[in-house]
Amino acid sequence: MLKEEDVTGLLAQWRQGSHKAFTRLMPVVYDELRRVAERCMSGERTDHTLGATGLVHETYLRMARSEGPSCRNRSHFFALAGRVMRRLLVEHARAHLAAKRGGGAIKVYLDPDHVDRSPTVRSAEELLALDEALGQLAALDPRKGRTLELRFFAGLTIEETAECLQVSPATVILDSRLGRAWLQRELSAGERCAS
Repeated sequence: MLKEEDVTGLLAQWRQGSHKAFTRLMPVVYDELRRVAERCMSGERTDHTLGATGLVHETYLRMARSEGPSCRNRSHFFALAGRVMRRLLVEHARAHLAAKRGGGAIKVYLDPDHVDRSPTVRSAEELLALDEALGQLAALDPRKGRTLELRFFAGLTIEETAECLQVSPATVILDSRLGRAWLQRELSAGERCAS
């Protein structure tokens, strides 16, 4: 097993264009990526055709094609992986909706008492509504939007999120609470409009 310093070294080599370094990195971080994927998938509908393993593999392929992004350390790597997973899930939801052409009210449950818990998303429509609301939040307050993306999709801890954003853990907690409250209000307003 590689140490944190070795992971950082492989990330630096990958950033400089070494795909060999990326190939060596993936087996080391695979189990953690799988946990991130399971977290992302935990709120998904039960008939979802993309499982956690498939999500990790798709993430690997997408990241392998990139030109060595600027991952400074492990936290930034998982932040990037979480963002890639989010995009993949949104693309998958859009494709599912295009095939289904469904509609109806959107309900996404955000538990205000558990800022660490990912939202419960049961359909492609709900994921797209969450993604759209998260995009709107990011446009209004980029740090809150990024905080929720790192917490929901990358599964980063409060401390890892703070490190990525270069803010204090207390700021991450506050941004998580305020961001979740804003999302809940926006998603509830969308639900009322759909009714």
